[in-house]
Amino acid sequence: MMLRLFSVDDHIVEPADVWTKRLPKKFQEKGPHVIEADGRQFWVYEDQRSATMGLNAVAGKAPEDWGTDPVRFTDLIPGCYDAAARADDFRADGIVGSVLFPSLPGFGGRVFFEMKDKELADLCVRAYNDFVMDEWCAAAPDIFVPTIILQLWDPELAAAELRRCTERGARAVSFPENPGYLKLPSLHTDHWDPVFHAFEETGVVCSMHLGSSGHIPIPTPDSHFSVAITAAPAVVGIETITDLLFGTLPRRFPNAQFVLTEGGIGYIPYVLERADFVWGKHRFWAPFGDITPSEIFHRQFAVCAVNESFGLSEDSIDRIGIDNILWESDYPHSETTWPSSQTEVAKALGHLTPEQIDKITHKNAERVFNFPVTKEAKAAGIQHRLDNTEANGERPPAIKAYAIDATPNGDLPDVSSVVAGTTK
Repeated sequence: MMLRLFSVDDHIVEPADVWTKRLPKKFQEKGPHVIEADGRQFWVYEDQRSATMGLNAVAGKAPEDWGTDPVRFTDLIPGCYDAAARADDFRADGIVGSVLFPSLPGFGGRVFFEMKDKELADLCVRAYNDFVMDEWCAAAPDIFVPTIILQLWDPELAAAELRRCTERGARAVSFPENPGYLKLPSLHTDHWDPVFHAFEETGVVCSMHLGSSGHIPIPTPDSHFSVAITAAPAVVGIETITDLLFGTLPRRFPNAQFVLTEGGIGYIPYVLERADFVWGKHRFWAPFGDITPSEIFHRQFAVCAVNESFGLSEDSIDRIGIDNILWESDYPHSETTWPSSQTEVAKALGHLTPEQIDKITHKNAERVFNFPVTKEAKAAGIQHRLDNTEANGERPPAIKAYAIDATPNGDLPDVSSVVAGTTK
C-alpha cells in the first residue's frame, strides 16, 4: 500500500492569465502578463521582465536534460501550471496534501512589495490569493492547502488581507524569513505586530520559505550556483532560526506557528544545542526571558525534510522532536522527490516505527496546518493509481510519459523491502 504523503513545500508556476483575468483594464499592460521575446516567454510587469521557469520547473525531466531550459509553458509538464494535472501527478505519487508557494511573486510576495505602483501591487496580491483559492485549490480541495501572500509594505493592510482570506479557507501565509533583507523593519520590532496578532487570532500558519527575502549565500560573484544551492539550507536556515529563537517575536506571540521550509533539518540538533548553551551563558544580562531556545522551538516551530538521511537518523529525530518534523516534495523544482516520492521516503524512513513514519509523512502536517486528510482523500489517491493502471501491467497512462516506476497492480512495496533492497 502507498505511503500517505503530505508535502509542505510545492510551487505553482502561475498560468499566463492569472493577473490578466483579474486586474482592472487600466492595469492590463502594467500588470503581470506573458510576452514572447528572444525565442522564449517572459513575464512582464511595470518596467521589469522576469523568467520563472528553468530549474524552477524541471519536474518530469531527467537531470541530464537540465540547464536553462525550459523557457516556455509548452516545455513544461502540465502539472507545473495546471491544477488538475498537478492533482493527478500527486495522486499517482501518493501525495495527499500540498502546501503551495508562488513563483512569479517570489516565495513571499517580494516582487509585489518592490512594485512602484502600490495600488497595482495591492491588486496583484489580492488577485494571486483569489486565484489560489478560487481556481487552483478548488481543482482539488482535498489536496491543496490554500496558502497566500501579503502586502508587505503595509502591516495593517496585510493583516486585513490575512483575515479576508482566512474567512475563505486560507491555512497558511508565505512570509519572508527575514524582512530586513528587503529593507523592511526587522522581526525584532513591533512593526509586524498587526500581522502576528492576526496569525494568532486566525490560527493560520506563518510559513517561511528560505530564500523568500531574496538572500542567496554565495561566496564570490563567480561561484557556481551549485554553491548557493548546497549552502543555502544550512546558512540561511541557521541564520533564520537563531534570529527568531533569540528574538522577542515568538515570546510575545506564543500561539503563532512557524514552519521553515526548504531548509532541511540536519543542522537543527546542533543549532538547538548551541542556542541553549549561549542562552545559559548570557541570559543574566541579555533579554532572553526564562524559556530556552529549544523550548520555544519545540513549542512553536516545525522544520521540513527533503532528500536527506542524516537529519532523519533516530538520534537527530530525538533531538529535533518527532512532532516538529514535516516532509516536503518541492514539486516542480530540481530537488523534487516526484515522481519517486514513495521509494525515496521509504528509504529515508525505513528504520523508523510506523507511528514515527505516519507523523513525519502526514500526521504532523495535518495538525500544524489544520488540514486533515479525509479517509476519502486517502483512498482516492490509491484508487487513482489502480484506475490508471492498465490490465496488461503497463505504467499508468497519466504518468507514463514521466517514466514513473509503477508496479503492475498499482501498489508500492512496503518500507522494509525497499530499505532491504529487495524490491523488483
